[in-house]
Amino acid sequence: DKKITFEQLSAHCWAYTAEGDPNSGVIIGDKFIMVSDATATPAMAQDLIARIRTVSDKPIKYVLLTHYHAVRVLGASAYAAEGATEIIASQGTLELIVERGKEDMQSEMERFPRLFRNSESVPGLTWPTMVIGGGDATKGETPGKLTVDLGGVKVQIWSPGYGHTRGDTIAWVAEEKVLFSGDLVEYEAGVYTGDAQLEEWPATLEALRALGAEAIVPGRGEAMKGSADVNKALDYTKRWVTTLFVAAREAAAANMDLKAAMAHTRKQMDPVFGHVFIYEHCLPFDVSRAYDEAKGIKNPRIWTAERDKEMWAALQA
Repeated sequence: DKKITFEQLSAHCWAYTAEGDPNSGVIIGDKFIMVSDATATPAMAQDLIARIRTVSDKPIKYVLLTHYHAVRVLGASAYAAEGATEIIASQGTLELIVERGKEDMQSEMERFPRLFRNSESVPGLTWPTMVIGGGDATKGETPGKLTVDLGGVKVQIWSPGYGHTRGDTIAWVAEEKVLFSGDLVEYEAGVYTGDAQLEEWPATLEALRALGAEAIVPGRGEAMKGSADVNKALDYTKRWVTTLFVAAREAAAANMDLKAAMAHTRKQMDPVFGHVFIYEHCLPFDVSRAYDEAKGIKNPRIWTAERDKEMWAALQA
């Protein structure tokens, strides 16, 4: 179990972080509350709800899914009793839930038994009730944007570009310069890239940098306060992504097998990132995806529990 921190970042924005476990964000208005990332199970969500109730009794009307991964979304049903009537996601996230949500749910439950304790409280897949339209920023299209008024604070929600997935969505409180990035940004924790678009991710990070945030709730790692520390988190994530993808391209060019590609990548990654939370968990999935993308597979292959085991067998051969 990890030490949980619930801290206020600005007049309306809070961070719920836990030493490399998935983070959540909370935005508390005069009328309503929004939660960004719902936790892994309804049972786990009760801890976040209890902490919210120490500072506000307003209804939790909105739940934002920054992307589709099970550890982020399967706790959503817990918020219905707290007033949640809208679950927000991008068109890309909805498509990914349709395409691979069931497989991802099974795979992640088996990967993360600690996070999915009380998994019997999960009623099934989480489906959005509000979908932000699907313009692709990486292709010069205008992404759909949504502004939610919580009373006294407005939250802008949109997809800034491909990265951790092809459906990543952020929440931006412009007046207070607080960014809720989901897993597009991490800090001093493993950057999971098993379903990523690695080639586009650095440009998406630069789009986030251009916002000029003064606080950020990353997907994993501590909340960062002050523009210098925000940039530190952006730089950390960009270095992980670019180091990984360069190594994968080198491995692909040399026609290495997965085990050799892993050894090659470790030479670059271990000295820089080997000390951080869940590094050893993330790296095999990261190398598998990076190698695929370097070989020209742009749409990530679906992770199933069976594919997880096949990957481990290849690495341990």
